[in-house]
Amino acid sequence: MEARFNMFGNDLAATFFTRFANAALVIHQSPLPKSTQELVSLRASQINGCGWCIDMHTKEAAAAGETAVRLNLVAAWRESTVFTEAEQAALALAEEGTRLADAHHGVSDQTWAQVRKHYDDDQIAALVSLVALINAANRLAVIVHQQGGSYQPGMFASWSS
Repeated sequence: MEARFNMFGNDLAATFFTRFANAALVIHQSPLPKSTQELVSLRASQINGCGWCIDMHTKEAAAAGETAVRLNLVAAWRESTVFTEAEQAALALAEEGTRLADAHHGVSDQTWAQVRKHYDDDQIAALVSLVALINAANRLAVIVHQQGGSYQPGMFASWSS
């Protein structure tokens, strides 16, 4: 399958992605742990079937020191022993916030309580914003069939200012 449209070669899309990257920078610079950010982004991308974003967040996580065992178990985090309670809460929020159309309740009170237990207000703001942002990124890439496999860690660092 070939990409339908070159989102990186279009001036309007490039302008949009620069602003998108600036929004992401707010989250990246937040007190939400970087490993949690990558795990959440990876899990939402898996659910949405976004090869580009799975490629990106797997490679970024690995470059930041995340282990292969944890990366390989993200899709089955409930059946694993390698994630902290805080990470489990974040992954549950990512799943429920991503699958809004699949469940009438959205994010459950139980999941929200776990998030509140493990994260402060700034971390929660970053986490909620991250779930929204990664879902938007997934949709952009999936719509145009942006293929995974060619991403290199840090390749968009110059897009944010």
